[in-house]
Amino acid sequence: MNISLPPTLKDWVDDQVSRRGFGTASEFVRQVLREEQQRQLHQRIDAALIEGIESGPSTPMTAKDWDEIRYEGRRRLARRKKAK
Repeated sequence: MNISLPPTLKDWVDDQVSRRGFGTASEFVRQVLREEQQRQLHQRIDAALIEGIESGPSTPMTAKDWDEIRYEGRRRLARRKKAK
């Protein structure tokens, strides 16, 4: 993939590469994209948390609910260990 930048933005990227210790402009751009992915992920998580809070109170968790959560967690952990 090739990306064209106007001269002022290219100069800024080159400056960031040297100031922040990246080996190439590609490394810097990859890092910026990763940071943007993380920012968007955090926004989605925050939105889901706010939606949950605003949805009002839920029914209290029962011992059975907690047992099912533990069972599912153990099942996923065992599957993950098996995959390694």
